[in-house]
Amino acid sequence: MKQSICFRIVSTLLNTTMRSHTYFDSLGSARIMARVLDGKALAKDIRDELKIKIQSWINVGHRAPSLRCIIVGNDPASHTYVRNKIQAALEVGIEAQTIKYDETLSEDALISAIETLNQDKNVDGILVQLPLPNGIDERKVCNTLAPEKDVDGFHITNVGQLSLDMPTIVPATALAVVEMLKRFKIETFGRNAVVVGRSKNVGMPIAMMLHSDGNHDSGLGMDATVTICHRFTPPEQLEVHCRNADIIVTATGVPKLIKANMIKPGATVIDVGITRITDEQGKTKLVGDVDYDEVVKVAGAVTPVPGGVGPMTVAMLMQNTFQAAQKLRNLN
Repeated sequence: MKQSICFRIVSTLLNTTMRSHTYFDSLGSARIMARVLDGKALAKDIRDELKIKIQSWINVGHRAPSLRCIIVGNDPASHTYVRNKIQAALEVGIEAQTIKYDETLSEDALISAIETLNQDKNVDGILVQLPLPNGIDERKVCNTLAPEKDVDGFHITNVGQLSLDMPTIVPATALAVVEMLKRFKIETFGRNAVVVGRSKNVGMPIAMMLHSDGNHDSGLGMDATVTICHRFTPPEQLEVHCRNADIIVTATGVPKLIKANMIKPGATVIDVGITRITDEQGKTKLVGDVDYDEVVKVAGAVTPVPGGVGPMTVAMLMQNTFQAAQKLRNLN
C-alpha cells in the first residue's frame, strides 16, 4: 500500500521518460534509474552521417573507400565480428572484402599477404582480426601493416603518436568510448575517472585520451584525472578508487566485477567488457563487467551489454577507414 501511494504521488511529478526509469527501493522510496547510453542507436546515427559524407566524397570523383578484413582460422566469434564489420562497411558505402585463411597459415605467409595489401593503391584500410592462431606473433603482424592503412590503430607508430597526443588512427574501441562520452555530453573536464583494465588496445588508449590535454593537436583529450586499475589492484582498493570516480570505464571480461556498492551515486559507467556465459536455465547470453541490474539503480548513466560500446566500435572502425582513405588520397 505504501509503495502504491508513493507511486501515485511521484507520478504526478515525473514526465513520461522519467517514469519509465523509476523504481522503489526497499524502504518504498521512489528512485530514478540511470540513463541508458544506447550505443546501438548512436552507432546508427554515425553510420548515417558517414554514408552521406562518403557519397559526397564519391560524387566529386573519388572512388569508394576500400577495406580488407583478414581472418585466420575458424573461431566462430571472430567470423561473426568480421561479418558485422563487412556489413557495416557496405552499408555506409565502403567497398569491403574478407580475406580468409586456414589456421595452418604460417606467420611468414600472413606477413607476405599483408605486405601485398600495403602496396595495393586500391586498398585504403587493412585489419587483421584478433586473436590469431598459436604460433603467430600478433605484435609482429600488427606492425607489418602500413601505419596509414592500419584502421585498427594497433601499429606501433599509431600507438606512439596517440601517446604523444598527436593526430593518428585511434583503436576503434577506445575511440568508441570517447565518442560516446562526447555525444552523450558526459562532462570529463576535471572529473575523476577510473579505467579498469590496462590492455594495450583498449584500457591504455582510453586512459591516455581521458587524461590528455584537450588543447593538444589530436583534439581527443578530455582533461580528466585518471586512475588505472588492473588485475593486481587489491579488491578493496579497486572499490575505493571506483567509489571516488565520476566516470568508470571497465574493460576486463570479468562478469559482475563492478557492483553497485562501488559506484558513486550519479556516476557514469561505461562497460566495455563482454563475456558469453550460461545462465541458470542453461541459456547462453552476453554480459559485461558491470552488475547491470543493480548498478543502473545507483549510476547516473550506464551502457548496456550488448548494445553499448560494441556497435560503436564498428562505427568507429568505419570512420577510421574513411579517414584513412582521405589521407591516402591527399598523399597521392
